[in-house]
Amino acid sequence: MVLNDRDRLVFGDQELIFRNPERAESVAGAAVADGRNEPTTALNTHSLTTILVVDIRDFTVLARQLPEALLSQTIGTWFLRSGQIAVRHGSWAQKYIGDAVMAVWVHDRPENVEADVMRALRTVSEINAATEEISQTLALPAPLRIGAGLNTGTAIIGGTDYTALGDTVNAAFRLETATKGIGLGVAIGERVYLGLPDVARRVFVRRDVQLKGYEGTSTAFAISFEGLAEMLGRAG
Repeated sequence: MVLNDRDRLVFGDQELIFRNPERAESVAGAAVADGRNEPTTALNTHSLTTILVVDIRDFTVLARQLPEALLSQTIGTWFLRSGQIAVRHGSWAQKYIGDAVMAVWVHDRPENVEADVMRALRTVSEINAATEEISQTLALPAPLRIGAGLNTGTAIIGGTDYTALGDTVNAAFRLETATKGIGLGVAIGERVYLGLPDVARRVFVRRDVQLKGYEGTSTAFAISFEGLAEMLGRAG
């Protein structure tokens, strides 16, 4: 977590005020220089987006087994590699939440959706490959495993921390969670599926899933990491 000037910290019955006015001034200057950070206007922008959520499986169990230094190295390396991959494939922003990464693609033009979704799927595949590499490099008790959820729809985006909010984002997190029950590594929403080229749609399997917080069942389309890598190889 990054502290900002005048943030309040509460420890029991003690309250502290964090002061760093120099950083506050520099952040304000950076916000003016970057058009995405202009005050409040971008906070209420409804944009067509694709949201990717990738989560490390059984991270709580892993955290109990690893020394603190190795745990920090593991999650730090994974965050770094995942972020680099997402940026390389055109992600507008990345957020690191617990043991998960959220990456956002903003579709400025409808005709770009298919290409952006394919970039997001390539990001998933490369993050999985990086995860396997990290597992082989570090002395971990078991290989790292991940799950991924991908969803397309409108979201509220913007702000100084490049936030994405809304039902599209919530559903992406729920789709990632649903992969545990489906038994496949990647689950995508129906709008993502319909935006794929024919060669990609053929390899996904349809599943009716119960997403936490949603009434009734939802339609998801799933694929294994191996199947995804094979499909992307054919797509070129």
